[in-house]
Amino acid sequence: MKLRLSTSNIINGGTSIVRRPASEKSNVELVNGLRSNFSASMEASMPAENGDVVDAAGIQSAIKHPRIPYTIWTNMDNGCLNVPANNPEVRGLTDERSDYDITVKFFLLPKTLFSDWRRHLQDAIAAVLQELSVDSVDLLITSFPGVSFDVDSEEKGGCGSNKIQATEPELIDAIMDVWDAVETMHTSGVALKTGVAEFGCERLKELLSRAHHRPMVNQINVRDACEVPQPIMDLAKQERIELLTHNDCTNILPQGTLRELLGGGPNGAGVLASPNGETKGLDGDLNPEWVVKYTAVVRDRGVIEHKGYFASVDLSQQATV
Repeated sequence: MKLRLSTSNIINGGTSIVRRPASEKSNVELVNGLRSNFSASMEASMPAENGDVVDAAGIQSAIKHPRIPYTIWTNMDNGCLNVPANNPEVRGLTDERSDYDITVKFFLLPKTLFSDWRRHLQDAIAAVLQELSVDSVDLLITSFPGVSFDVDSEEKGGCGSNKIQATEPELIDAIMDVWDAVETMHTSGVALKTGVAEFGCERLKELLSRAHHRPMVNQINVRDACEVPQPIMDLAKQERIELLTHNDCTNILPQGTLRELLGGGPNGAGVLASPNGETKGLDGDLNPEWVVKYTAVVRDRGVIEHKGYFASVDLSQQATV
């Protein structure tokens, strides 16, 4: 069974979605956004009763009520449980598509099968396009599990964790299979610019040697270093690749964090059954598959109008509820 988690628009998605600092790390922003959207959806699903406090938006306080069963505020769609339920009324951008720069970053998560990577990318991009009611994005960046930029190694000439090893053919082939899908999105006009994350010199050279459409962006995390290593700067300049920095976690949604978020504990949404049986819900092993982050910036004003995340989770089995 698949679960599709959504933050909705964390910029102005409702009274429970708080505007957050731009410097907040994406993993924290993702978890806070999901928790806020779950809470808002639960509150919105409550029937108003005499004596309940209802705010200006028609949302009553949840303090007086027990947790709302997840079946009330989620919905099934083609075998996938949407958490929370889809809300077509809040989709889309305010102005014309041409008024926005839309950036999408797709994170493949650890323990996912190589053979599923291509499909995961396609599902994630389809979710974003539907959410924003658009048919294209300006920049698509792909992040692969197990690939991280090592500043110290790059300063020594591109050796170390980013050097292609003879033991990695399956990983390289999987990356190229995903990149083939990225190239298809570019040629079809779905992704106007494309890029990768955390590629050091050796990985970037390997990709450049095998790709039909070369990446236009390489996004790296220099962490505590003050400067980007010279070798990667030289390669990016030579190949006319834009080098960007970021502070995202590659494993943006760990399994333990996910279980706490969906679980029956005090900070959970009650989608999963509690171990002691007090909370009924789904049961099984959780495997986070991918996360996609999307941002729509108004070009003329440089203001973020729409920002959010989707996450896909595989649940091994469903309990009787």
